[in-house]
Amino acid sequence: MIAILSCCPRAGTMIEKESGMPLDPKVALYLKQVRESGAKAYEDMSPAESRRLDMNELTKARADRVLESVAVIEHSFIPGPTADLPVRIYRPTVCANDEPQPAIIFIHGSGWVVSNIETNDHFSRALANRTGSVVVAINYQKAPEHKFPIPMDDCYASTLWIFEHASLLGLDPKRIGILGDSAGGNLAAAVTLRLRDEKGPQLAFQVLVYPAVQYGCQTPSSIAHAEGYLLQQASMKYYWGHYLRSEADAQNPYCSPLNAQSHKDLPPTFIYTAEFDPLCDDGFLYARELKAAGVKVKYHCFEGVIHGFIKMLGVFDQADEFLDEIKQDLLEI
Repeated sequence: MIAILSCCPRAGTMIEKESGMPLDPKVALYLKQVRESGAKAYEDMSPAESRRLDMNELTKARADRVLESVAVIEHSFIPGPTADLPVRIYRPTVCANDEPQPAIIFIHGSGWVVSNIETNDHFSRALANRTGSVVVAINYQKAPEHKFPIPMDDCYASTLWIFEHASLLGLDPKRIGILGDSAGGNLAAAVTLRLRDEKGPQLAFQVLVYPAVQYGCQTPSSIAHAEGYLLQQASMKYYWGHYLRSEADAQNPYCSPLNAQSHKDLPPTFIYTAEFDPLCDDGFLYARELKAAGVKVKYHCFEGVIHGFIKMLGVFDQADEFLDEIKQDLLEI
């Protein structure tokens, strides 16, 4: 039985654990370096400027980063509702046998606006190798050029395509799960709800990492960590502003998954948050809602870290700890 193992610190009366760890020294140093660099916040740039910065940061990181080798990387385009969508398939270095393999559909974050499968390449490689699963990374269309529901529709259609072509891809349809971080966590949660609602293929699990599951809520964590921790409250307003056509969209459960009338009959769920993150309480509230609906849930708040920490492999110890934990969690389903 999967259970909620811990509660998010620093989140007022709705959270059982009231005191947390101080900011991790490595994280504190990283934030200091960001401040001293004078880099503009994403919310102070246009989407085009944000994307250029994202690619520039990737170029710099590659100069210092040794990418993990995987057995095979396959590039493809699949038909989406309004455009062909790039996908990238990562096959882990070690496969147990020649039988159909487990898979993780990976939906990256960055506010529905920035990032792509290329900037997440290092994480996809590590995720495949650490879990022993084939990782299928989806490159959905971005806001503000493509607002809700287009990114969600893209991810939903891609998920259906992966299940429909599981045999061709060498995947076991009974062992296909979904993982998303931040805005990707929002999309993964929405896809999971829609699969249930439309009686689609059944996911083996969903992994939601600091997911944005509601619009405009003034949670204790969004107030306590509104500024100074990379992702800011202003950042979320910027991202939501680009994603939504109007505030009416925010009431749609495929846009704000916490708004769903029911959270019953969802697959086993693993939710991970970061202590010093405006979205910390979003993840906790979603875990609590799913647990109340009878869903098997594990919730873990990583103390001392900030939003985005899972991508900081080789920088923050908690990034590797997260991958180790995911590996063990998936073995126990």
